[in-house]
Amino acid sequence: MPENVTADLIRALIDNMQAPNLDAEGWEALAIILEFPDGEFNEAHGYLYWPDGVVSAVASDPWAVAPALKAYTDSYYKPGEALPRKALVQLDRTTGEYRVTFEETDEGRWKTTPRNFRQLREELRPQFT
Repeated sequence: MPENVTADLIRALIDNMQAPNLDAEGWEALAIILEFPDGEFNEAHGYLYWPDGVVSAVASDPWAVAPALKAYTDSYYKPGEALPRKALVQLDRTTGEYRVTFEETDEGRWKTTPRNFRQLREELRPQFT
């Protein structure tokens, strides 16, 4: 897979992040879930992780991210293949390490609820050791 489509996807997610009082400079890691209900991308949401331990919920504008995501999925999936149910994009900004994980079948994976949101945001925290 061409490296630039991955960088373009991550850049699009970051450039189009939205959250109340978002400080686009101070965070050190991110985890963004991309959702494809019924095979169509429609949502990008997740967390920013700060050096002081604060975790902020964020979302990226799906319309703005869609072209970069399409280029990425086109480089991974063959024409006619079903897209994943979800994808998780993780980036450690301090090391430059990243990972994209696809969930092909489980629609409920990475689903945030009032009971699991604290645990889930820690499970999604990038750890590349």
